[in-house]
Amino acid sequence: MRWRVYALGVAASLLLTAAACPKGPGATKVKAKSTKTVIPDSADQIIFGGRIYLTDQGVSKGVLLADTVLTYDDGTRMELRRVHVTFFTSVGLKDGVLTSQAGTYNSRLARLDTRGDVIVVRNDGKRLSSPQLVYDQVRNQIFTDSAFVLNEPSRTFTGLGFESDPQLTRFRCIRNCKGLAPVKIPTK
Repeated sequence: MRWRVYALGVAASLLLTAAACPKGPGATKVKAKSTKTVIPDSADQIIFGGRIYLTDQGVSKGVLLADTVLTYDDGTRMELRRVHVTFFTSVGLKDGVLTSQAGTYNSRLARLDTRGDVIVVRNDGKRLSSPQLVYDQVRNQIFTDSAFVLNEPSRTFTGLGFESDPQLTRFRCIRNCKGLAPVKIPTK
């Protein structure tokens, strides 16, 4: 009787093992899907509702707000989610606003690299949109190698890549540059 229980147990375990194994040669095993973590575990620090002041020799150049800030490299590199930057003139007046889905701020280089639906709206009516944009505070320059659209009150520019000052007054398109401006045709 005892050997029958033992034989039944061995047969049941063999049956379960055979059912779990793939059928036939060359059959593939089903891999379990791994879930991505919402918060990367390698971040030095995680900040919700972060605020970073962009300054140059004690003068405020802007305020960077982010929904989530993940700090790395002893706090010198910050990965940002839902970026909103307000820029100021040298006398402290609001100059423009930049928004994007994500970004990276490197405090050693004083450089902000924004990604995902980047939009810059200036107080003088200019509106710039691009999938990626870099603000280099040391060179006081914004640039990209991606496609862009610059809408001004009386004209529109498009192209691939540009370099400019933050006020968009010294604007240089890199390639595939096109412009559209209304022209008044004189009538007699």
